[in-house]
Amino acid sequence: MQQTPITKSGSPGTLYIVATPIGNLDDLSKRACATLAEVDLIACEDTRHTRKLCSAFGISTPLFSYYREKEQERSEVLIGRLLEGEHIALVSDAGTPGLSDPGAVLVKKARNMGVPIRAIAGPSALAAALSVAGLTDTSFLFAGFPPSKKSTRRGWLSAFTNLPYPIIFYESPHRINNTLKDILQIFGERQALLFRELTKIHEECLHGALSELIEKTSGTVKGELVVIVEGAVATQEPKPDNLEQLVKWYKAEQQASLRDTVQAISQDLNLPRSQVYQQVLTLWENIS
Repeated sequence: MQQTPITKSGSPGTLYIVATPIGNLDDLSKRACATLAEVDLIACEDTRHTRKLCSAFGISTPLFSYYREKEQERSEVLIGRLLEGEHIALVSDAGTPGLSDPGAVLVKKARNMGVPIRAIAGPSALAAALSVAGLTDTSFLFAGFPPSKKSTRRGWLSAFTNLPYPIIFYESPHRINNTLKDILQIFGERQALLFRELTKIHEECLHGALSELIEKTSGTVKGELVVIVEGAVATQEPKPDNLEQLVKWYKAEQQASLRDTVQAISQDLNLPRSQVYQQVLTLWENIS
């Protein structure tokens, strides 16, 4: 479909959230390329990085530095320009803005001011990793980047210990080994996937137990990483083996009815239903 030219109409300009390649430049869509070429301004994390991308596609749109440490104050400047009718594209260094990259502050302010917001979908390290992970779970938690400080990171990880579905992290190459050690310490041994250099020539997926991945990342590691750790395995209390405890277990833990409890216990203990009924009834009435 042909890209509709961006024009000014006296109303607020549009904020375009543009996904850019996470490695392979061929992943920049025609729509994204046209949008970056036609807007009045490109807000980006690192102007040097985005300038290289623009140069590769012959895009000469002015750039505006917009990084996390200055996100609040620079978002005000961008909102002012949007309200004056300028169209602005927001990009991160790689992937989709707002996913562990600056963007959420600007998007929220723009929406509150009635500025139209459009997503120009495309590359995402999260989506790329999920697509080749082979997960059968329909649920997962994306936790972004762990804190850099060890004590804070361990406390942060503790909140995810008992989650029953996969947990996905981003991490930088110089912290990955220490982060994996902390995950092992907090979560215990689990299976995990480690993706490196997604979409690039040296794309790699390491998989195995956390202890194995720690060994494999003990040396020099290059490229941003995506880590997927399996969720906690649900533990179930063993079924009691005496009548009194069985009655409590079925009523309190399994929420079973009296009838179903009598039937189940007669099977558990291999006794006639009539033989256990009165005993179960007496115990049942004393269980709150």
